[in-house]
Amino acid sequence: MDVSILTWGITVGAIVVLVTMDFFTVSRHPHDVSMREASLWSVFYIAVAIAFGVWVWFSAGATFGTEFFAAYLVEKSLSVDNLFVFVIILTQFGVPSILHQRVLLFGVMLALVFRTIFIALGAAALAYFSFTFVIFGAFLIWTGIQLARHRDADPQPNENLVVRSVRKWFPVAPNFDGTRILTRIDGRRAVTPLLLVMIAIGSTDLLFALDSIPATFGVTSEPYLVFAANAAALLGLRALYFVLRGLLAKLVYLALGLAVILVFIGVKLILTFAHELNPVFPKIPTLASLGVIAGILVIVVVASAIKVRRDPSVRAHAGTVLEPRDKKLPKPPGESDDQQAPNESPG
Repeated sequence: MDVSILTWGITVGAIVVLVTMDFFTVSRHPHDVSMREASLWSVFYIAVAIAFGVWVWFSAGATFGTEFFAAYLVEKSLSVDNLFVFVIILTQFGVPSILHQRVLLFGVMLALVFRTIFIALGAAALAYFSFTFVIFGAFLIWTGIQLARHRDADPQPNENLVVRSVRKWFPVAPNFDGTRILTRIDGRRAVTPLLLVMIAIGSTDLLFALDSIPATFGVTSEPYLVFAANAAALLGLRALYFVLRGLLAKLVYLALGLAVILVFIGVKLILTFAHELNPVFPKIPTLASLGVIAGILVIVVVASAIKVRRDPSVRAHAGTVLEPRDKKLPKPPGESDDQQAPNESPG
């Protein structure tokens, strides 16, 4: 795909405009977000992504258009699990609801920076070292298997290494101070819990990027489309959070479904490398990948709905990649004190 510097500049400029618009029109004045407001913004960002995909389809061809929509679907599905962790973080730190928008906007901005760096590194690695397909594929398969094994666990943001380091080296105020990240206690400067929340969200998203970027490269090797798909999914993440936060606990098979998607894309990447070495190995078409991913997501939603209808007490978990430290699970949002909850893990 031949992308000019001007096209890159216009795309980055449009993203900056959308983030700036989000800050000045929505997140500048902290407030509780209504379902109507969140739904309108979510529809807007989905429409922007669809419009961009249609433009790619007609300007660069159906192949690249299909690749963009597949990459966007992958990122959108993985971002739902990201939202699940955001709910856990905001709940565990007791963030006032009127500050949720500000925290999420910061998370989106930080994620855009991190993922742009990862996309550049991934594109360079694939361009100069084709065996990177195998490395990415093996990593996604391992991640998917681990996520399936620990699908009933949740991360514990308070045990995040970066958060613990900040607590160790800086005094932390006991309460939030509006949107400030620094305050004073008895004349001494201290960080507010809001800064800890932002650090937890930023560092957690960094871990999510480790599997989402290889997964996106699994459906398209075009850096421009990978970047655009990531940006489109992330820009709508804040609004999607307010739309889905009440439904996330009902997606009980989400972690398992995402695990299957990661393993599928991992196999696709390895087959892509093998096909380049010898055409006898099959190469999974992008359209087929799009159908498989969409099908898995539909099955997740339907199966989860059936499970919740049969057992209303069941609750979903974000899942984790690393082995939980102990068998006692921390309490997830919405459960009473006498119920058990998920495991600690960075992932």
